[in-house]
Amino acid sequence: MDKSNLYCVIMAGGIGSRFWPLSTTKYPKQFQDILGTGRTMIQQTYDRISQQFPAENIFVVTSKDYIELTQVQLPEINPQHIVGEPMMKNTAACNLYMAKKISQINPEAQLVVLPADHLILKEQRFVEKINLALSLAKQQDYLVTLGIKPTRPDTGYGYIQYLGEENKSIFKVKTFTEKPDLEIAKTFLESGDFLWNAGIFIWSAKSILSAFEKYLPEMVQQFSYCGYNTKKEHRCIEEIYPKLTKISIDNGILEKAKNVYVIPADLGWSDLGTWTSVYQNAEKDDNNNALNSKNVLFYNSKGNVVRLKNKNKAVIIDGLKNYIIVDTEKALLICPRDHDQSIKDYVLDLKNLKKGDRFM
Repeated sequence: MDKSNLYCVIMAGGIGSRFWPLSTTKYPKQFQDILGTGRTMIQQTYDRISQQFPAENIFVVTSKDYIELTQVQLPEINPQHIVGEPMMKNTAACNLYMAKKISQINPEAQLVVLPADHLILKEQRFVEKINLALSLAKQQDYLVTLGIKPTRPDTGYGYIQYLGEENKSIFKVKTFTEKPDLEIAKTFLESGDFLWNAGIFIWSAKSILSAFEKYLPEMVQQFSYCGYNTKKEHRCIEEIYPKLTKISIDNGILEKAKNVYVIPADLGWSDLGTWTSVYQNAEKDDNNNALNSKNVLFYNSKGNVVRLKNKNKAVIIDGLKNYIIVDTEKALLICPRDHDQSIKDYVLDLKNLKKGDRFM
């Protein structure tokens, strides 16, 4: 396959507040070694896609506050290809920005856009599905996404409903649903025609720009005069971002477009969105405790996930079952694993404290 037209965009702008206190606004989860593998999440993502894409065709879009951090962790990437957004505007804005920027370099570009902080265990399967999607997007005016067969009625994921016969490799998308409640998620699982939305997108620059023209024309107009890949670009982006609508690519484009297709993919995938998902994917001891230090002693304790910033610290845990214990220089979190969705609320409450931001 000729790879000169293949481009990858890694989205790395989130702050990962559900991973507090390890993930902070200054050092969010995509720049952390969450699973203790020796490589951070964004480095693992780069390792995975660099098998398929030329290094000079890989871009990262992140917050302007994380440009330097990205450069340190991914020195292989051209610094000009690490793009900083002035503020968070959800995923429609960054997708249009990067499609415009890359299209100016190569109008025939085919794009893969994916998050920086997902776990994919079956990497060869991932490469196969990406190749299939790229082939289809090159031949047809398709907007393609990868969907994961759900294993449980999870309320933390978006869902994709698809149409068509079984035993096909690609299906037309009927609906997208953002994070349903538990009862609706159960009906999705029972129906058998829903997939989890992995947030991995494949399309040509021409197809996605055409979709933006049709469904978000005002945003296209705002991005029209930025002199991409010139000195004018930075100042222009700084001026237009405060005026942009905050909307996801799913809500802004994919829910409306008629040419959206999904490829079911068994990738050993997790979005690692919570400490429980880290626990599920981490190595465990004989009592099902997942820890990153040899200096932890457990007594009458099982099913815990323990993460220590200082791995030389001695820790004794007695009588805890199914807990999250995270100890950093500035904060200590101890809470039941089934309360992991409340961590965002803990963070908000901390911010409301006087000087609470110093823990973030």
